[in-house]
Amino acid sequence: MLFQNHKHAIVLLTAVILLSLSLIACSVSPGATVDSDDTPTSSAESEDSRDTAQDVGEPALSKLVEGNNAFAFDLYQAVRNEDGNLFYSPYSISAALAMTYAGARSSTEEQMASVLHYTLPQDQLHPAFNYLEHRLTNQEADVKEKEEDFILLIANSIWGHAGYSFLPEYLDLIAENYGADLRTVDFEDAKNREQARLAINDWISEQTEGKIEELILDEMLTAATRLVLANAVYFKANWEDPFSNATRDDEFYLLDGSAVTVPMMSRKGFANYFEVAGFQAIELPYKGERLQMVVLLPAEGRFDDIESSLDSEFVKSLLRGFASEDIKLYLPRFEYDASFSLADTLAEMGMPDAFAKYQADFSGIAEMPPSLFITHVEHKAFVAVDETGTEAAAATGVVAEPASEPVVVEVNRPFIFFIRDSESGTIMFVGRVINPTL
Repeated sequence: MLFQNHKHAIVLLTAVILLSLSLIACSVSPGATVDSDDTPTSSAESEDSRDTAQDVGEPALSKLVEGNNAFAFDLYQAVRNEDGNLFYSPYSISAALAMTYAGARSSTEEQMASVLHYTLPQDQLHPAFNYLEHRLTNQEADVKEKEEDFILLIANSIWGHAGYSFLPEYLDLIAENYGADLRTVDFEDAKNREQARLAINDWISEQTEGKIEELILDEMLTAATRLVLANAVYFKANWEDPFSNATRDDEFYLLDGSAVTVPMMSRKGFANYFEVAGFQAIELPYKGERLQMVVLLPAEGRFDDIESSLDSEFVKSLLRGFASEDIKLYLPRFEYDASFSLADTLAEMGMPDAFAKYQADFSGIAEMPPSLFITHVEHKAFVAVDETGTEAAAATGVVAEPASEPVVVEVNRPFIFFIRDSESGTIMFVGRVINPTL
């Protein structure tokens, strides 16, 4: 088997590495409002609390997972031409956009559903997201004894401008299904806006154990910003079978044929394995064997072919082909982060209306005209793989503002004025004010 010849096996290990996170999670509610002494932030609790008892059933859950996985690889195809390593959490992006989708209507709703593969109707989709987290939280009991070996946390939050008239039914839906009460902030005042940005970033950092910082950059928020929705995911787990052999420096061959030196881990033992002419694949379980990493290694010269074929059906077929084999595995130790600004990508994938100032329809969030539109979808992710296991984190932020807001004119500096007769056009008086107190 090719894995037995590690110098050949690592030639294309710039390969796709998939964290199989579906149906395995524990959920945490956003908790108390993130406040500092000078951060003008408050929590506007919905009258509804999170529904932790609703069972939507296996058919709805399966549709949700299938749709999320389809979006995961559609997005991969959309971003794979970017240079360098890739890493992202499709679950985080799907969940953050689902909170936004809850208020989408007309063609905006139809386009988002198509791109994100939301095949369930609105009244079933959000309870399904809620049930997925709730069900996975219950499964956490199996690993409580080994808490240090396995952690998977998911949290949501929603930040809205104080005084903006969000629909109560929208806030109730988000609280009930995503565990997020509205945190009211002031986006109009520059100082308060910066404090709100810091509070959002602090919340994300806290939920991801400090691995994701500065998701929301300064220029992303403006005086017109009215809503920021955030999702955070944190994962840390030890391997079921750690890389116990001595790690040593070895060559890793890049796509252009050149080589770099990397710390190469190794281990020997039985693992699920699949091989065809174009690639090899191996499944590496974490403690408890509920989560696995799947490493997909294209043959030399086949990376582009395999990568361009990657979709949810390809992965289903791959997983069905696994069989237990005795494997000598060499895998590089690595750590990196990645970031994406996804607004243009998602628009090009088929949901342009959500980002179009005068076409977006999020009237399910707030009735007051004009309707909100999405200005930013930001995503950051971190991954570290070593001999003992994997640590990964991701966060997604969605920023929205109205198509237009009243222009703010604050006459707080010297000005010129005149008084005119509109019927004849005659200027009757002209003046200037240098100091109003004189």
